[in-house]
Amino acid sequence: MNIKEASEQTGVSSAAIRYYEKESLIPPIDRTEVGNRDIDARILQRIRFVTQMRSAGMSIESLRRYIQLFDAQEDNTKEQKAILTEQLAVMEEKRDDLQAAIDHLNYKLNHYDDHMVSTENELRELERQHQAKVDSED
Repeated sequence: MNIKEASEQTGVSSAAIRYYEKESLIPPIDRTEVGNRDIDARILQRIRFVTQMRSAGMSIESLRRYIQLFDAQEDNTKEQKAILTEQLAVMEEKRDDLQAAIDHLNYKLNHYDDHMVSTENELRELERQHQAKVDSED
């Protein structure tokens, strides 16, 4: 299939597929006699894999390294697992940061009347005092 068909089948843009190939995230794609990319099931599966790993937050550099290890002749399971473990830790940290932000917003919503209103009033008063100071200096 050509790149347009592969794009439609995978949901990955043609430009991204070209980029993946250029960055060695997928193997070189065979070409037809006229030079068009001829994408087969092997390449489609690789595109899906790259997309999944990018969705998991993996950097291009880490993904390239993982793929190099996968494609190597020797058993690199230990190193591959180390890359995945590192990425998992990164994603768990992001999740924890996001959960802390969600918890903070929930607190603000649940305590809007007894917390947010008084905090906003304090901020308004500080802004008023600042403006009065600026006006008196003019």
